[in-house]
Amino acid sequence: MQFPEVVVLRIGHRPERDQRVTTHVGLAARAFGARGMLLAAKDAGVVKTLRDVVERWGGDFTVRDGVTWRQCIRDWKENGGTVVHLTMYGLRLSDAVEELRGRDRILLVAGAEKVPGEVYGLADYNISVSTQPHSEVSGVAVFLDRLFLGETMDREYPGAPMRIDPCGFGKRTEP
Repeated sequence: MQFPEVVVLRIGHRPERDQRVTTHVGLAARAFGARGMLLAAKDAGVVKTLRDVVERWGGDFTVRDGVTWRQCIRDWKENGGTVVHLTMYGLRLSDAVEELRGRDRILLVAGAEKVPGEVYGLADYNISVSTQPHSEVSGVAVFLDRLFLGETMDREYPGAPMRIDPCGFGKRTEP
């Protein structure tokens, strides 16, 4: 099955407050199959951390900060992409995920602080992973896992300097 290319757009990031959570949004996005993350703020620390993970653990995940979220959404749509906004007020993921699998490119919007109301109108889909409060990290992870039918769970990157050697006890990495 051919899955859509997904890039996460992180909006509302406050560098003095959200660095750890935004980094985890990027880590979850990478681990669960997204191709990259765009950060609608300037935060060299988040960018450096995520690029370091890609360098050590492999893959072609990209990260860029300083994007303007409105323009990013408009450009994505003008180039034929689909915009999905994660919100607990949206349609249930289970009701829309099959339709979303048929898309070529998805920009997955994950907010930090209160998301501007304009985002709801600009999005092609407002999707709820759960109708209960939870973190944007879990929302990104669950969305991607369902979209990709769990196929990213055992992903490995050939030639990566680091890799986990699964074991029942302890921790083993290679090399």
